[in-house]
Amino acid sequence: MVLGTSSGAGKSLITTAICRLLLRRGETPVPFKGQNMSNNAWLDKNNCEMAYSQAVQAWAAGLEPTSAMNPILLKPQGDSLSEVIHLGKSMGTTTAARYYKDWFMPGWEAINKGLEDIQSSFKNSRLILEGAGSPVEINLKHRDLTNLKLAKHLNANCILVADIERGGVFAQLIGTLALLSANEKALIKGIIINRFRGDISLFDQGRKWIEEESRIPVLGIMPWLNEIFPPEDSLDLLERKAIKENVETKITVIKLPYLSNFSDLDPLEAEPNIRLTWVKPGDFLGNPDAIIIPGSKQTLKDLEKIQSSGLGDQIKKYALSGGIIFGICGGLQILGRTLEDPHCLEQTYKDNYKYKFEGLNLLPIKTIFEPKKTLSTKNILAYWPNQSTISGFEIHHGISEPIDSERKEISSLCEESSLGWVSNNQSQLNIAGTYLHGIFENGEWRRMWINRIRIKQNLKELPLINENHTAKREKLINRLTDAFEKHINLEPVLKE
Repeated sequence: MVLGTSSGAGKSLITTAICRLLLRRGETPVPFKGQNMSNNAWLDKNNCEMAYSQAVQAWAAGLEPTSAMNPILLKPQGDSLSEVIHLGKSMGTTTAARYYKDWFMPGWEAINKGLEDIQSSFKNSRLILEGAGSPVEINLKHRDLTNLKLAKHLNANCILVADIERGGVFAQLIGTLALLSANEKALIKGIIINRFRGDISLFDQGRKWIEEESRIPVLGIMPWLNEIFPPEDSLDLLERKAIKENVETKITVIKLPYLSNFSDLDPLEAEPNIRLTWVKPGDFLGNPDAIIIPGSKQTLKDLEKIQSSGLGDQIKKYALSGGIIFGICGGLQILGRTLEDPHCLEQTYKDNYKYKFEGLNLLPIKTIFEPKKTLSTKNILAYWPNQSTISGFEIHHGISEPIDSERKEISSLCEESSLGWVSNNQSQLNIAGTYLHGIFENGEWRRMWINRIRIKQNLKELPLINENHTAKREKLINRLTDAFEKHINLEPVLKE
């Protein structure tokens, strides 16, 4: 099990590297995170939701992702409310206060069912568990499902990861260990210092002190990732820290307050000639080469924020000037004319609750939010920008369709007409959107869309590629693992 002294210590990438390292050694590593809180979701082959980070770890392990690898997924909706997903299926919503009271035992049952499914599916495998946050949050420890309770249940060999970039790494480690009981501390078999900048030998004295004070070996010191990867290849795309110079195309992404599935943008981050910039409601939009409105967990709240901040007017003005705009899932809905929430799915009932909302009116579609969530994987033919086969997945409540009187003003993006549309309006020819998450993973389609931007910029079109982003991701995982293998000695943990 990979534990961290805090959230963001680097547990996910360390777990990813361990999975690939063990795969290289001929083992069958299986990633497992009992509970994850994230709106960055993936859909497995059975149309079950799971956290994207566990999907990445599964790919690193050479496996098909399955929701059993992440039996509890909490998707925040704001106001201390989260959707609860067990083994890929939505179980309803809960407040933080009620979660620890009402969902502890059902959650533990889901975790054990996930473990059973993995044990039956992957014989002679090694579980690579990832913890969540800190394992020693005293006020929550008795209700912590995914750290020490699980480690003790499985008698797991634990690695404790500390982020030296945050500062106070000695206090992080010694403080965490001091808050463990004797039997819990006995599970900690090694320590990893993560995100070290500069000459690692400068930490030799610190490493010696930690080992003498804790009586636990320091397995190694991982360097700062941006020193391993060139900026255009940064694996840690979630942190959005890579800065690329001398790019030709600048795309603005609307940073929605309830942003979801931002991994949709990773393939664009990896394009060497593109820089993504993030603009939140209240910021100045400027004049980018294109705009993307990504997915949202609370579309109506994000729409209201866009409208009230004045960003909506800026986007509409940009569209009327011929600007290129693409919406994904919630972003598609926001581009539409109206959005209706007759079942109050995005807000608890209020006497003055407004059921119908005005969108940006850049696509003549209407959306009605229905209680049943659409969960589906797709492999279909796209008609726009040109014909190509694309794959991806849907996760949404809203059902959208064209306005009857304006069907001539809109065309289907692909052979399944409900998956997306393109404007035919002469004043808004560059507006399009889709429900398909992962659409930019498709290499040929992605390049065709980028080339529409480049033609407008009077730039030479990029060659189309048949290789999807999967190959790029494999390259990055291997590079991460090469660095891990160079700097970390896993043997003290593996031989136990």
